[in-house]
Amino acid sequence: DPLLIESKTPATVVLMLSSPENEVLAKACDALYKYASKGDENKVTLLGLGALEHLYKLLSHEDPLVRRNAIMVFGIMASNNDVKKLLRELDVTNSLISQLVPEEDVVIHEFATLCLAHMAVEYTTKVKIFEQGGLEPLIRLLSSPDPDVKKNSVECIYHLVQDFQNRAAVRELNVIPPLLQLLESVYPRIQLLALQTLEVISKDRETRILLGENKGLDCLLKMLENDEFSDLHIETLAVLGNCLEDVDTLQQIQLTGGLKKLLSFLEVSTVPDIQKNAAKAITKAAYDSEIRKIFHWEEVEKFLLSLLDSNSDEVKVAASQAISAMCENLDSKCVLGLQGIPQLVHLLSSNNEEVKEAVVTALTNLTTASPRNASAVAEAEGIKPLMNTLNAQRDGAISNAIAVLTNLSLQEPSRVRIQSHGIMSALVGPLRSTNSQVQSRAAFAVAAFGCDADARTELRNVGGLGPLVELLHSKNEEVRRNACWAVMVCGSDELTAIELCRLGALDILEEINLSRKRKNKFSEAALEKLLDNNLPQKYSRMGYLSSSNIITNGFYDCGQIKHGGKFLSLEELSKQELTDRRAIIFVNAK
Repeated sequence: DPLLIESKTPATVVLMLSSPENEVLAKACDALYKYASKGDENKVTLLGLGALEHLYKLLSHEDPLVRRNAIMVFGIMASNNDVKKLLRELDVTNSLISQLVPEEDVVIHEFATLCLAHMAVEYTTKVKIFEQGGLEPLIRLLSSPDPDVKKNSVECIYHLVQDFQNRAAVRELNVIPPLLQLLESVYPRIQLLALQTLEVISKDRETRILLGENKGLDCLLKMLENDEFSDLHIETLAVLGNCLEDVDTLQQIQLTGGLKKLLSFLEVSTVPDIQKNAAKAITKAAYDSEIRKIFHWEEVEKFLLSLLDSNSDEVKVAASQAISAMCENLDSKCVLGLQGIPQLVHLLSSNNEEVKEAVVTALTNLTTASPRNASAVAEAEGIKPLMNTLNAQRDGAISNAIAVLTNLSLQEPSRVRIQSHGIMSALVGPLRSTNSQVQSRAAFAVAAFGCDADARTELRNVGGLGPLVELLHSKNEEVRRNACWAVMVCGSDELTAIELCRLGALDILEEINLSRKRKNKFSEAALEKLLDNNLPQKYSRMGYLSSSNIITNGFYDCGQIKHGGKFLSLEELSKQELTDRRAIIFVNAK
């Protein structure tokens, strides 16, 4: 007669996994499945009792019920990280993949794919599934009549395609049609996973072409138009955003009226994540000149400017970055400047540092090589907030604020207004920055504003010449070149030239000019300018003056100094004791 065994101890049930009787094995697996379903703690207990090793042997058992129940335990336990680790050591993927054949039971399909989906998160398992031919059966199961099998299969594929090798492989295995079919599922979780998978694989141009050929773009646009799918609109846009990066695909969307539909949808959407992701997609796509043209034809600028009024700081940042990218198109730059500069200037006063940086970067791109836009910034009362941005916390905001002010300085009225706000005093901090872009742009700005005698006096009085001279030591070529340029401009008057020489600018410039690698046309011109505006030092160093050098009151000849020797001022010389050396000649006709 049959002997009935009942147990409340998991250890006893694990022992039953060694039974030669199929019925006992099936019941033991079923009991372990129920036990493991109750929580992570129970899974860890079974792991400690060695249940997995016994269950692994049952994966290839001849009895279908035993095999099914064993796989169910695997599927439910694989969510635990420690279990996953042991499953990798046992190398179960091959056994699981072999269960995915069409004639196998649907419950086996469900739990085998569940186990693979849990394991596919880890890179080495991704490689094994690929090498062991797991992609083909997983793609086939996307068309399974069972929704759980579909869900687990698409989730597993989603994890697998994070690796570029698998992205190419699923494309070859024609994954697009079944994924698009899943978008019609009645289960939102399946739709979401299908969209997330499409978003990853559509990063590849070849996949985007296949999407178009399989009418995937129409399918995605219909989802956007359907309010029932509003919870999936962010993911749908992410896929379409990738498609915008490809000229051919974008032209296809445009020709079918899809781009107009897309922009119309975006213009009425009030969901910040949708607005932000749309702006980011435009930014990425706008790096291609042909795509910028298409965007301009479809008046994408209007949409971007509307986003600047959003209540979300993230949306404002994304919109400003997209405006920066679209500025590469001259027609867009004109439209954005005309309509967007007052809004951008207003946003310079934002309390959010990221917004401030993105906005001032957009203004840099709008005003570069555009006198019209530069005038618009001044007319929108942008000078004061730009000056305030020089005290921002982010280096990107500071360097771009300097760039905009420098662009504005090309127009005389704006330059005078900027100088009246104390630009040279405000540049001392950026000149001392440790960021090379800030240093470079600050030195460039000194060169731009230093053409005015009052500005040079201001820089001298606020101690700005010291940090400028320090930048001559920079290892960054652009910083060094701009610093040389600024020294050349500032050396235009005698007092500033003498102060620059006192701070060691001459010695540094001479050293730079001796190096083939470090010298530039500005370093040579700066040295010449400093000497021409400090004739006593020029005569002492060179032993001659040129025909254009006119001696005036205050000139003195203290004899030629040796290389590396210190050139002393008249005051320092007058304090020295009398010696038997040649007299110092001082011209003082007054």
